[in-house]
Amino acid sequence: MKGVILVGGLGTRLLPMTRVTNKHLLPVGRFPMVYYPLYNLAEAGIREIMIVTGGNSPGDFLELLHDGSEFGLDYLAFTYQRGAGGIADALRLARPFVGDDRVAVILGDNIFGGSIRPHVAAFGRQPSGAKILLREVDDPERFGVAEVDDAGKVLSIEEKPEEPRSHLAVVGVYMYDRRLWEILPTLVPSDRGQLEITDVNNAYREAGELTAEVLECEWSDAGTPESLFRATQIARKSEFWQSANLPSGQV
Repeated sequence: MKGVILVGGLGTRLLPMTRVTNKHLLPVGRFPMVYYPLYNLAEAGIREIMIVTGGNSPGDFLELLHDGSEFGLDYLAFTYQRGAGGIADALRLARPFVGDDRVAVILGDNIFGGSIRPHVAAFGRQPSGAKILLREVDDPERFGVAEVDDAGKVLSIEEKPEEPRSHLAVVGVYMYDRRLWEILPTLVPSDRGQLEITDVNNAYREAGELTAEVLECEWSDAGTPESLFRATQIARKSEFWQSANLPSGQV
């Protein structure tokens, strides 16, 4: 299985900080934000990763991360997404890198208070299809919300529903088999002119091949000043991150 980390976007909700740098290079606790998803994938056993950059400062990721060997990677690749085409559009750029392997995709501003290794391993045992991760939240109307049956099959996904069917928010980790590359060309832009990841997930759901697992650890995105603060608190308090072997940058 290969990994893809999406670190594009303009980060407008974090202005003025993002006027001079990509939001995924901002600090979360002691480390740059991008360290966290990179380590999450590496700790889950994924050794070949592509970073899809965009917006400001794409070259800074290469300068910061080099070849990924400090994270135990065998291979770290970079590519650049022009414009704001959406998450699914960014995934199309990873097609030559991923090939026919399965892929675990993580949004670069998602911070988890623990390991995603068990969920990645569970997807590896899944015969085919896709898997998403969920987290129970108090304010589901702010998120994409999934309804799941007792067997873990996803019954529905709604984006920011006024009357949520559950309190299970879809977090920024998606795992796909090779059928992803058949689905992406069929997508049409949404009202905001982007190719939406929800449409990818719904294509798998309609085929009966989308499963979900609920995270036990804390989770936050870091796309606003408030959520960036919350993500920092998670990184500082979590035993997982206190014991993580992250590169210090010391020479």
